[in-house]
Amino acid sequence: QAHLVESGGGLVQPGGSLRLSCAASGFTMDYYAMAWFRQAPGKEREGVSCISNTDGTTYYADSVKGRFTISRDNANKMVYLEMKNLKPDDTGVYYCDRAICKGWIPFRSWGQGTQVTVSS
Repeated sequence: QAHLVESGGGLVQPGGSLRLSCAASGFTMDYYAMAWFRQAPGKEREGVSCISNTDGTTYYADSVKGRFTISRDNANKMVYLEMKNLKPDDTGVYYCDRAICKGWIPFRSWGQGTQVTVSS
């Protein structure tokens, strides 16, 4: 059974940076694209970034392009999201999941998520 544990969130001022981590277990991560999703208060969960398992192609939502960087470490079953120049609109709970990158389709094996709050 897939198990995902997100960490690294926190309170940061606008313009600040955070690095989120996701520890995966219960499945062979090499076989799956991995993605980060986020859910802001009162809004639906949305795809933020995705990374292919085959050639490392990365995908980003328009709102985070140029500011966020996704990476993966298959050997250690970790996925990362480096976030820079954070904005208040980036506030939300961030989740990682297996996914189909095109279409931002999650497998819905959600963990507890990690809260990111961008506020002065």
